[in-house]
Amino acid sequence: MKKFRKVLDGLTTSSPANPGGSPACGSAAGTPSTAPTPRELEIQETLMSEHFQICKTVRHGVPYQPTALAFDPVQKILAIGSRSGGVRLLGRPGVDCHCQHESGAAVLQLQFLINEGALVTACADDTLHLWNLRQRRPAILHSLKFNRERITFCHLPFQSKWLYVGTERGNTHIVNIESFILSGYVIMWNKAIELSTKTHPGPVVHLSDSPKDEGKLLIGFESGTIVMWDLRAKRTDFRIYYDEAIHSASWHHEGRQFMCSHSDGSLSMWNLRNTAKPFQVTFPHGKTQRDGRKESCKPILKVEYKTSRNSSEAFVVFSGGLSYDKAGRRPTLTIMHGKAITVLEMDYPIVDFLLLCETPYINEVQEPYAVVVLLEKDFVVVDLTQSNFPIFENPYPMDIHESPVTCTAYFADCPPDIIPVLYSIGAKHKKTGYSHKEWPVSGGTWTVGSQTYPEIIITGHADGSIKFWDATAITLQMLYKLKTSKVFEKPKSGDVGRSAELVEEDPYAVQMISWCPQSRILCVVGISAHVILYRFSKHDAMDLMDQLLLYCEMEDVISPSDTENTPSFSDPSGHSPQPQPPSPRSNTPDSMRDSIPCLKVKDRMIRMPPGYQAELVVQLLWVDGEPPQQITSLDLNSAYGLLALGNCNGLTVVDYLQKTILLCMSTLELYGSADPFQRLTRSPRKNRQSTSGTHAPCVSESHECSNAVFKGPGRKLSLPTDLKTDLESRENSFSRSRSSSVSSIDRETKEAVTTLQFAESYGHKSDTLPTPCLWVGTSLGLVLIIPMSIPTDEQERLEDPVTVAPTGTVLMLKGSILRIGFLDCGGALINSPYEVWRDQHAPDHPDRPRKRKLVNFSPSSSQEASGDGHLAVVCSERQAKVFFMPSQACLYVHNITESSFVLRADVVSVCNSVCLACFCANGHIMTLSLPSLRPLLDVNYLPLTDMRIARTFCFTNGGQALYLCSPTEIQRITYSQEMCDNLQEMLGELFTPIETPEAQNRGFLKGFFGGNAQTFDREELFGEAAAGKASRSLAQHIPGQGGMEGMKAAAGGVVGELARARIALDERGQRLGELEERTALMMTSAETFSKHAHELMLKCKDKKWYQF
Repeated sequence: MKKFRKVLDGLTTSSPANPGGSPACGSAAGTPSTAPTPRELEIQETLMSEHFQICKTVRHGVPYQPTALAFDPVQKILAIGSRSGGVRLLGRPGVDCHCQHESGAAVLQLQFLINEGALVTACADDTLHLWNLRQRRPAILHSLKFNRERITFCHLPFQSKWLYVGTERGNTHIVNIESFILSGYVIMWNKAIELSTKTHPGPVVHLSDSPKDEGKLLIGFESGTIVMWDLRAKRTDFRIYYDEAIHSASWHHEGRQFMCSHSDGSLSMWNLRNTAKPFQVTFPHGKTQRDGRKESCKPILKVEYKTSRNSSEAFVVFSGGLSYDKAGRRPTLTIMHGKAITVLEMDYPIVDFLLLCETPYINEVQEPYAVVVLLEKDFVVVDLTQSNFPIFENPYPMDIHESPVTCTAYFADCPPDIIPVLYSIGAKHKKTGYSHKEWPVSGGTWTVGSQTYPEIIITGHADGSIKFWDATAITLQMLYKLKTSKVFEKPKSGDVGRSAELVEEDPYAVQMISWCPQSRILCVVGISAHVILYRFSKHDAMDLMDQLLLYCEMEDVISPSDTENTPSFSDPSGHSPQPQPPSPRSNTPDSMRDSIPCLKVKDRMIRMPPGYQAELVVQLLWVDGEPPQQITSLDLNSAYGLLALGNCNGLTVVDYLQKTILLCMSTLELYGSADPFQRLTRSPRKNRQSTSGTHAPCVSESHECSNAVFKGPGRKLSLPTDLKTDLESRENSFSRSRSSSVSSIDRETKEAVTTLQFAESYGHKSDTLPTPCLWVGTSLGLVLIIPMSIPTDEQERLEDPVTVAPTGTVLMLKGSILRIGFLDCGGALINSPYEVWRDQHAPDHPDRPRKRKLVNFSPSSSQEASGDGHLAVVCSERQAKVFFMPSQACLYVHNITESSFVLRADVVSVCNSVCLACFCANGHIMTLSLPSLRPLLDVNYLPLTDMRIARTFCFTNGGQALYLCSPTEIQRITYSQEMCDNLQEMLGELFTPIETPEAQNRGFLKGFFGGNAQTFDREELFGEAAAGKASRSLAQHIPGQGGMEGMKAAAGGVVGELARARIALDERGQRLGELEERTALMMTSAETFSKHAHELMLKCKDKKWYQF
């Protein structure tokens, strides 16, 4: 009875002829059907739900829309805030952490607690947050929400626990950093200015304490008013009323003068001895006109005034200030050192900049050595120690967005030799002229984890470039860059070009990437309906690229409701379709536009440098004055030497070894008599001839073309940018086209080829051995199997033709087909056959014959591996099915979603097993077991709000995935519990115990009698005992959400805490020693004074008053 029950458990769920063979409800696992299986399968599935968890790992790229910048000069950690509420923390390579405010409010300002392992952020929602950086995943400890005033500026003095907060009303509040509670001490704007002043001074734009006296606070108001506030006396020392608005201010380290930047492009210098007027006003970029006036200049938004030991001249660095008449000039950073003025032009507008100095003490010579410049879309560091001010080579991948990313591919566990090879080739083309000094942002610690394997990320860009990135161990480093546009002729100036009719911008934009790491063959699909095949070589080559031109004409197929509905297609890489309006006809006659490609390939011998070298270009041609349809699917197999591509009208199979077209048919013709739909034929247009059924390729000169593929409605193609309207149209179309049974064709007018997969499989039910096959998935949920006959001998393969014979075998699912994968009868993933890489341009060697070495492609190995059949996993937008081959019986079926649709699906390896990973348009990430399709994970992770996410989301082996979270950043995530557990080891430490540098020895007399700066006690002044409590309605304290992670980090950081305590004790002992020395000197001085006083008393004891 037990054995019989086992057999029943393996029964299947539907017949291939039933398109709706899945159960009506999405069950908890694949539902067995009533049809018996061809054999009893006993596959032990090891994956359970506890093996999966969603977690963000690391983010790469420059923060999108940055707003603020801060630097810890002791820890050497950099922080960047963004408009979306993100905070990026950067240290040495490998130390890279991203934090996010839950509110999503823009970060206005950042303040490090220097060498304390903490960071204060001020956000646009008028909230202050205190972040704990002593754990690998920083967390908020405290928050303070201002209710009645808006925060405009913050200042935290070094080694102080009191934060000054300026507001829009002109008031200055003081916050205790330890308790994050407001002090009752408030500097009101009406007390800071004169009572006779009739106008409000405006928001606080600057706060800083005097280097000479910490008890004096310099307050700058937007209107041009500057106040020196005496914190102890609670009154102003002086007031300055300037005509121009103030943007920033900066002290000289001696505290006797300071500099301000103004809205008219001027810099004013002020001396504390005479504050009636500035002792110097300069317009660095303003020339004197004929009438004696200075030309108007743009505002100087920020200025830094720093001194240097080696030079008597100070560094003055500022942004902006150019004259208005110099239109079109790029944003600039100006460095003034003595009489030398250097203007550095930037590629993007400057958001903020900071000078990196040797000391954290503001009353010492600053000694600047670098300037960090935060741009809107970049981040650069300039070396100030060299006269030509070179920039440092950035170890972080800040140029991902150099051209907008249009597609991505992610490969885990690559061959170990591929990364060094790509790096060695790419290193030859690196830029030069960088500073020779080490990268100055060198804080934190990071070590490569034990569980690492080679990973590569490939990004395709709008300018046609391809970038290979080393993504091993949560880092990202560019290896190699390839420009696909070099394959084509540059359009002549003044000539609009044929490509402009197809794509308004970026005619070389990359849509799809297919890469075989083992054979190192790369295939790129461009938006101008072209495919380029590249081979990798370590040697130069002079060669002529082969070109195949495809055009076709076919009879349109319509349904009775063709005028009522619009088709809804999706492509296999998760791209949502763009509803495109018909392109307007140009004035050029249609006959002149026919049979021309969108781009012109170079037809001459060209030199190809080492790296990826173009071998073949396939282009679709214009037909009837209309551009070709966009390519929606692609697959390449190096063992077969074949390339398959499809679009919304048909399929083409190309033999790239023989440079011939094997198959060029419309989707309808692939079915033959096995078409499950009843379709009507539309009458041909008057202005064209119906040539359906003509498939004879014609050869002209060095180009080969086929007169038999597909033609669709003309329209311009554009790169997807906004998903909101696209998703709405797609969901509406989706609901219309899939609301009824898919067996009715009256809801669809076109059938796109949405996925292609070469594999060793069975083309017929009667096959006993697997043969090379091409699996074709369409937008109507149909899967066709096309067997092929490929010669096994290498010489015969290059001479004899490859036979392709569509059999009419059809499998059916709900929704557009997205992914096809294969398992053996033991449940292990079957990898496609491939050719081992060989350098075709390497010099011949007699001992090493250059023969093709194929893996998983031989009759004997195929028979051993798959002679008893295998499993085919097919996933569509709505459904997943597992078929047994060659019988084509459906073993398991699972309805993935009813209310949404799947954007991306992949069969991936996780924890030494295999699962099906899906990403849905509603933001859910799901994993299903294989082959039983049991749901293992379903998390509402990411609401899809941008087409960028749908276009770039991709899974890979090892439980990892990535997507473009902003136009400039790549977000990597993991859905593996094992990797989540090991993530703490993989991430870098932001905080390391470092001894605070000692202040300069000021000497006994200067230290003892040098003023109140050394004896200023903020606690005594701002504490509750002296200042009282602040109004409860002014600000609300919110406890942080550090949680267990913070507790674990604190528990795990005992060694660090002990080291910190030891350093603190050492510092305290040193201070006590200094105090003891000072006390001894005082006692000696007192004894000497007493001795002299006694001698004087004895001398004058017996004298009368009149004797003095």
